[in-house]
Amino acid sequence: MRTIITGKNYSPSDKLKETIEKKFQKLDKYFSDDITGNVMVIREKSDYKVEATINAKGTLFRAEVKAQDPYDCVDRTIEKLSKQMSRFKSKLQKKYKGQKDFAFAELPEIEDEQEEIKVVKKKKFDLVPMTADEAIVQMELLAHSFYMFLNIETDAVNVVYKRDDGAYGVLEAAY
Repeated sequence: MRTIITGKNYSPSDKLKETIEKKFQKLDKYFSDDITGNVMVIREKSDYKVEATINAKGTLFRAEVKAQDPYDCVDRTIEKLSKQMSRFKSKLQKKYKGQKDFAFAELPEIEDEQEEIKVVKKKKFDLVPMTADEAIVQMELLAHSFYMFLNIETDAVNVVYKRDDGAYGVLEAAY
């Protein structure tokens, strides 16, 4: 796995970069060499945040950890990613059966009882053409954290959502 390390509001030291690469090498045994892991180290006031994303042929693994020590963030991020992979091992094995991109035998079995993923509710509604700003207003009026709409400007289905920082985001499908 190739690891790309970037910083935001912060320039990670060479020692921190070496630590990140060393820790991410532990995940190498789960993937083929052409998989890329992106790690962003962010400085936020007195805290650090490490965001890690691994794009493994269409399956995304993502972890985000905040702490006062960036090295602690890295350790906890690796732990989260490993738990995600172990937790969904059987489902990933079914999806990628026979592919060499994943080494499932290396994934440890999770000790907790495997929880069943099931959809408990389905909802259909008419998509109303509107702008992203109008969709945000509608989302706020409904007191939801996201809202799906037909973007009048692009004629595509989009989703607006409220971010943890209080700002808004728009999800657009890439075809």
